[in-house]
Amino acid sequence: MQLAPLDWIVVALYGLTVVAIGLRFARRAGAGADEFFLSGRKLPWWMLGTSMVATTFSTDTPNLVADFVRRGGVAQNWSWWAFLITGMCTVFFYARLWRRSGALTDIEFYELRYSGRAAAFLRGFRAIYLGVFYNVVIIATVTLAATKIGGVLLGLSPLQTVLIAGSVTMLYSATSGLWGVVATDLILFAVAMVGSIAAAVFALQQPEVGGLAGLVSKPELSSAMRLLPDFSDWSVALGIFVIPIAVQWWSAWYPGAEPGGGGYVAQRMLAARNEKDSMKAVLWFNIAHYGLRPWPWIIVALCSMLVYPELSDIQARFPALDPSLVGDDLAYPAMLVFLPAGLLGLVVASLAAAYMSTISTQLNWGSSYVASDFYRRFVNPEASDRRIVAVGRISTVGLMALGAAVALVLDTAGQGFQILLQIGAGTGLIYLLRWFWHRVNVWSELTGMTISLLVAVHFAWVHPTLGLPSLDSWEQLVVGVAVTTVGWVGVTLLTLPADAATLQRFYDRIRPMGRGWSKVVEIGEGPIETGGLAAAVLAWFLGCVLVYAALFGTGFILYGQGVAAAAAVAISAAAGIGLWRLLPRLGWSG
Repeated sequence: MQLAPLDWIVVALYGLTVVAIGLRFARRAGAGADEFFLSGRKLPWWMLGTSMVATTFSTDTPNLVADFVRRGGVAQNWSWWAFLITGMCTVFFYARLWRRSGALTDIEFYELRYSGRAAAFLRGFRAIYLGVFYNVVIIATVTLAATKIGGVLLGLSPLQTVLIAGSVTMLYSATSGLWGVVATDLILFAVAMVGSIAAAVFALQQPEVGGLAGLVSKPELSSAMRLLPDFSDWSVALGIFVIPIAVQWWSAWYPGAEPGGGGYVAQRMLAARNEKDSMKAVLWFNIAHYGLRPWPWIIVALCSMLVYPELSDIQARFPALDPSLVGDDLAYPAMLVFLPAGLLGLVVASLAAAYMSTISTQLNWGSSYVASDFYRRFVNPEASDRRIVAVGRISTVGLMALGAAVALVLDTAGQGFQILLQIGAGTGLIYLLRWFWHRVNVWSELTGMTISLLVAVHFAWVHPTLGLPSLDSWEQLVVGVAVTTVGWVGVTLLTLPADAATLQRFYDRIRPMGRGWSKVVEIGEGPIETGGLAAAVLAWFLGCVLVYAALFGTGFILYGQGVAAAAAVAISAAAGIGLWRLLPRLGWSG
């Protein structure tokens, strides 16, 4: 499909606006590492929270949702909806602790919490492991989605899309730092939301769909539209709902949903003006990400099941498209061809916005690890701030090149999701407990990380090579979690914790709530955390109820189920009121 001149004008105007805003901060970002990677720790909560939402609204996200809905129905989205439990846990237990640490990156945490050469090694290794290896997989997954959209809407080959999209985003990210990323994220989020809603509206107008009333009345979609899986088929319900809710949220490390916070979420918390803004930012992020955004993508995915019932229908609609790119995740961009001129340009701009937001964040976050936690810590400890910024910009170029190369060998968005999920299986509990259990040590982290990676490699390559019986993705996750957890807990109990002086310094700086450290450190007369564990647990629960009820309520409204919608909205409102009244007990009065 070719874009009309009006579409190109819209795309060009969007691009010029965003790049101009981003480059506006180039000089300020170049002033020092704190400015380039954390915006001088001066950002308000609403900018940081919206930036997180924009980052998670990636080019591959609607593709991934389409993949889930077409293969397993709406309920398949519990594979990522379950991570709300992780996000709300971060809000009420960890957000203030991260801001209180004063670190430049979350990797710096390791030498605050652990001691000796092993802690230094872990910091350097994680900087490369996460900042390069893991980050490249994320960049590749997002870029893969861009290649599919470029092929459907613009007729570009994967290589052409990678070169164009990667080069523009790399240039923008390397110059503006976090200042530019966050500032442009505000526009990116607005454009992306308008684009996704427009895509849903025009998808519903297709003759095969017949509007919203026609969509919900189609008998062939009745099972796909369920918000919860069919528990009469327990094998399916386990993988879709039970395992994500019972195991996945606390055990798996996944970008944007790290147990205890991490990655670019931690970066945003560290960039907040104060501890309260850190909490507010993550709370807004979780409400918007899980409660406000999913339904336009879901509607488009359901419509695609009527317009393109089989993958062969997508291939027939786009005969020139490389057959290796045709999967269920391609259904989302395939639905965009029905948009009229002008609006199609806006949607293309929204997808470009989603791509730029995610990739610019990943590049800035990853380069902070390479520049601060590897280069300055181990290569050139005397490096000036300007040198660190220069190294960050160079590593930005390298990360983009590696991610683009890997994108050319992936097939589907779901494939990338499962790879990332399996690599982090079993490590999440470490990141939750290390703030509150003094026995967690550097060897705990090294063991968990190593075992989870080896298990992922086993299931990806060794298991099929040996001809062993295949396992579903959820079965692989459970095995990975079990093996990894047993391994790191065993090593923790067999090794010594960090030295007493390190534990005392960590406690004095962080002051985690509760008295869990009282047996190993001197509590002293310093400030005690307002509220307590009981209030935090209740706030965590109410936060999850608020968002899940809002998510269900929106769905029931779209499905025309008035009574269920009213009940869900009432539950969401009640949870919101209860949460608002509880917040002062946690040290946040508004």
